[in-house]
Amino acid sequence: MLFTLCTRPVKISQEHYDKIQEGFITPADTNKPWCYYYWIGDDISKEGITKDLEAMKDFGLGAVLIGNINPDEVDGPVPLFSDQWWDAMVHVVNEGHRIGIDIGFFNCPGWSQSGGPWVSYDKAMRHLVYSETTVTGGGDISVQLPKPAEEFQDTYVLGFRKIASEDHYISKQNAFFTRDNNNPYVTELSAAASITARSIRLTPATPAFKCKVELQARVDGKYKSIKSFVFDRSNSGVNVGPVTHGPVAISLPDTEAKAFRLLCSNAIGANRGLAPGFAEIRISEAPVLENYIEKSLGKMHPTPFPEFNTYMWETQDFIKDENMLISEVHDISDQMDARGLLTVEDVPEGEWTILRMGMTPTGTENSPAAPQGKGYEIDKASSELARFHFEQYMLELIKRIPEESMPALKYLIADSYEMGSQNWTDGYAERFQAKFGYDPVKFLPVISGRVVGSVEESDRFLWDLRRSVADDVAYEYVGGLRKAANEYGLKTWLENYGHWGYPGEFLMYGGQSDLVAGEFWNEGSLGDIECKSASSAAHMYGKPITSAEAFTASQNAYMRHPAMLKKRGDWCWTEGINHYVLHLYIQQPRDEAPGINAW
Repeated sequence: MLFTLCTRPVKISQEHYDKIQEGFITPADTNKPWCYYYWIGDDISKEGITKDLEAMKDFGLGAVLIGNINPDEVDGPVPLFSDQWWDAMVHVVNEGHRIGIDIGFFNCPGWSQSGGPWVSYDKAMRHLVYSETTVTGGGDISVQLPKPAEEFQDTYVLGFRKIASEDHYISKQNAFFTRDNNNPYVTELSAAASITARSIRLTPATPAFKCKVELQARVDGKYKSIKSFVFDRSNSGVNVGPVTHGPVAISLPDTEAKAFRLLCSNAIGANRGLAPGFAEIRISEAPVLENYIEKSLGKMHPTPFPEFNTYMWETQDFIKDENMLISEVHDISDQMDARGLLTVEDVPEGEWTILRMGMTPTGTENSPAAPQGKGYEIDKASSELARFHFEQYMLELIKRIPEESMPALKYLIADSYEMGSQNWTDGYAERFQAKFGYDPVKFLPVISGRVVGSVEESDRFLWDLRRSVADDVAYEYVGGLRKAANEYGLKTWLENYGHWGYPGEFLMYGGQSDLVAGEFWNEGSLGDIECKSASSAAHMYGKPITSAEAFTASQNAYMRHPAMLKKRGDWCWTEGINHYVLHLYIQQPRDEAPGINAW
C-alpha cells in the first residue's frame, strides 16, 4: 500500500511534465514573454515601429510595454505631443492589432512615475511647511505672517504658548571640516553661561554626507561623552524626502555645561571636492522630538535597500517638565485674511508662537522626459487626482485610437516607485479623523520638532500619519489608476515596490494592481528584494502571474553572453517569478547597421 501511494503521483507528474515541456517549447499566448519597448529621445518612425513589431512577433513576444524615454530631456525628430508623435502612438496600437502583439503604455512620459505638465502645484504631491512668528499677548494683535513657500496653499494657523527654554541654546553656523578617517574632526561650542542641554539639531550644509558623531560636554573640568549617533544626510534628492536639508534631531540626557565639542569621523559623501559640514549646530535647553524629520516623512531612507528596522526608532525618554511641552494648541485659521494678515483680539498675557502652516509641492517630477512632458508628480493620496492624471495622458490617446484596434491596447504601466513621500493633501484632517478617531490638527506642531502632549502621543500621531500615507499610496493612487484604467478595458501592471524613499508597503501596494512584477538586473543585487516582493504580493492576493523586468543592465556593452543571463534568469524562478518582461528593446527608426538595441 505504501509503495502504491508513492508511485501513483509519479505517473501523474509525468503527464503534467509532458504538458509543461510542450508549453515551454511552444508557449501559449498567455505564457509568452513580453518586453519593455523604449522610444528614446523622440527619435521614432512609423516604418521602424512596424518592423520592430513584426520582428518581435517572429521571435515570440506576446506584448510590448512602451515608454517614451528622453534621457537628455531635449526634443528629438518627433517631439513629444506633436501631431506626428500622436500619429505614431496610434500607429503602434493599430499595428499591434494587425500583427497580433498586445500593447501597454507607461502612464506618463519617462519611466517614473505619474506626472506631467498638467499637474499644477495644487494637484501635486505636497507636504506641510510652516513659518513661525512670536507675538506678545495682553491685548489685540495684528501681524503679517510670512508665507512659507512661493507655491503654497494655506491649511492652518496655529497658536500655542511659547516654550521659554527655546531661547536658551548654543549654536554655531557653517562648521565645515576635512575628511580624515584616522582622526575625528572637532568642533567646539561655548557660551558665557551654562545651559542644561536637552537636544541637538545638526542642519547639513549643501554637500550631502554621512558621518559618525560624538557629542561631549565639559563637566568638572573634563570632557565627557553624552551622546553618540550617526548623522546621515547622504542623499539630498527630493525623491528621498522633500525636506532635503532637514536637521538630524537628537534628544540628550539633561547635561549642564557651557562648553561642548562635536567629534565627527568616518565621513563619506560630499562629492565634487566639497568639504562636508553643518549649516548650523544647535544645542538647546528645549527638548526635541527625536528624528521628527524622518518620522514626518520629510526624509526617507537614502538608498534603494532599506533594512527591516529603518523606520523603527528607539523609544525617547519621557519629558517630565510640562513647561517643555505644548499642552494646548489653538486653531486661529479663521483670523488670518487672504494676504496673511493675522488679527486677534484680546490675546492673553505672555508670549505666543504662531505657525502659519500649509502645503507646498515636494518637488518630484516624472522623468526622464522631454521638457514639454515633465511636470510635478500627481498627488498620491487622492484617487480623484489619479483619475485626473489618467485622463490627461492615457485617455487622450484612447480617444484617438480606432475602435477596431482597441482590443490590442491592454496595459497601463507603472515602473518601480522612486518618488519619495508626501504627508498631506486636501481635506486630509477630516479623512484622518474619520479613520483614526481624533483630530490631527492639534498635533501638527510636531512637524516643527516640538512635543505635543507627550513624547508618546506625538510619536503615535506620526505613526498614524505614516500609516495613512502608506494606505493612500496603495488604495488612492494605485487603486485610483486601476479603477480609471479598468473602465477603458485596460489592466494595470506595476512593479510593486519602491526605491529611493518609498513610503508604502510592498504587499498592500501590489495588491491594488491588476498585475504585479518584480525586477532583476543581470549583475549586482537588484532583484534580491524586488522579485520576492512581487511573488509574495501575487500569492497573497491570488494573482497567478508574477512578472519580472528581466536582465536589466547598464554599461559593459557587448560583454554579456547567454550563459551569464541564464544563471540569473534561473535564479529568478526560485524567487517565484513565472513570467519575463525583457529589458529592453529600443525603437529603431531607420535601417542602419549595426542598429541600436540593449543587447
